[in-house]
Amino acid sequence: MKTEREMLPMKGYRSVVVAAVVLGLGLNLAFAQAPVKITLEQAIDLALKHNHTLQAARTTIQQSQAAEITAYLRPNPTIFTDWEYLPISKLPGESVAEYLQGSTEGDLGVSYLIERGKKRQRRLQAAKDATAVTRSQVFDNERGVAFQVGQFFYNVQLAKSVLDLANADVKSFQTTVDIGERQYKIGAISQNDYLQIKLQLVQFQTNAEQAVLARDQALSDLRQQLGYESVPADYGVAGDFEYQPMAVSLEELQVKALQNRPDLRAAVLGVTAANSQYALAKANGKQDPTISGNYSHVNGISALTWSFSIPLAIFDRNQGNIAQTRVAIRQAEEQQKAASGQVLTDVRDAYVGMESNGRVAKIYVSGVRADAKLSRDISEYSYRRGATALLDFLVAQRNYDAIELAYRQSVAAYLTSVEQLRQAVGSRSLQ
Repeated sequence: MKTEREMLPMKGYRSVVVAAVVLGLGLNLAFAQAPVKITLEQAIDLALKHNHTLQAARTTIQQSQAAEITAYLRPNPTIFTDWEYLPISKLPGESVAEYLQGSTEGDLGVSYLIERGKKRQRRLQAAKDATAVTRSQVFDNERGVAFQVGQFFYNVQLAKSVLDLANADVKSFQTTVDIGERQYKIGAISQNDYLQIKLQLVQFQTNAEQAVLARDQALSDLRQQLGYESVPADYGVAGDFEYQPMAVSLEELQVKALQNRPDLRAAVLGVTAANSQYALAKANGKQDPTISGNYSHVNGISALTWSFSIPLAIFDRNQGNIAQTRVAIRQAEEQQKAASGQVLTDVRDAYVGMESNGRVAKIYVSGVRADAKLSRDISEYSYRRGATALLDFLVAQRNYDAIELAYRQSVAAYLTSVEQLRQAVGSRSLQ
């Protein structure tokens, strides 16, 4: 056994290790408790990585790639064998071995279907073209997810901004209530005026609670888009929530959309895929021969046999599928034209929506907000000094709140319309 003196270094070592572990746990706990705030671009990046609906859609690409493997497989050879005229009763005058050698027939052979018309190559090309269409459709899903994230993100910012306004109203009006209480006690205002002030504070407090609920629900909706487990429950958002005009040209945006939109690319690739299906249908109209060879042992004699067979293309030459796929090409071309027109329409609608929302937001930043705040401040100052009636002060307060709320809603509408324009163009960069 070790003496106490010998164990002292070990005790010191253990103390250092325990202290380090405790310190590390404390740092990790502090880090885990630190609030997480994400920007819009970070939110979109998280959604593209963790959104489960998008992840499920991406598996269709892998499924389509697996179909390419199946499409390029060769036909399997067929092997056959038989042994005929086996005895089921006692043999007269000869042994079983002699009978099996001299009186039975055994066959062993193999056959193989030879595909003509480059069927394998046509199948593979058709499968690859289908994969290309699927990949573009998944990219289009990513475009939709990015827009939804942007929409929910600005809903969170709007709810947070409204909550800040409500809290500021509660804090500011609480001072008015305190002043009103002192004035009521010294007889400077009537009891009715004091009660109206208290009731107005209740309304502000109710608005603040409703704003908290709206913020929490908006954060929950956004979290679902990001991937529920990708952010902690107490996360938040960061970023500017202000009107910032954008100088972009409709014509340039439409040209850019025609180059970038994945749904249009999918429609273009759909024409290519339709042509591949037509080429495959024509290849399938070619008749495939089957060759076979077998070894036979009959009555003590061994022999080899080979055969060749091919269907006669008299009735079925795959005419129906060829005609169907030929018409499908025209269908795909029309769908491409429709998609191209839809892209231009989407960009124009999003552009005029952004312009309209921008003009509304510009009304408030041009001086309306400042005027409403100044009117409220003057009314509050005058009321506290007895120069203005309570009703005039409450009207000025409500007007200020209405203007501020409308401004915040206009900013959210403008920023959302910018996201819609990005979705219509198919690019995060509009410049």
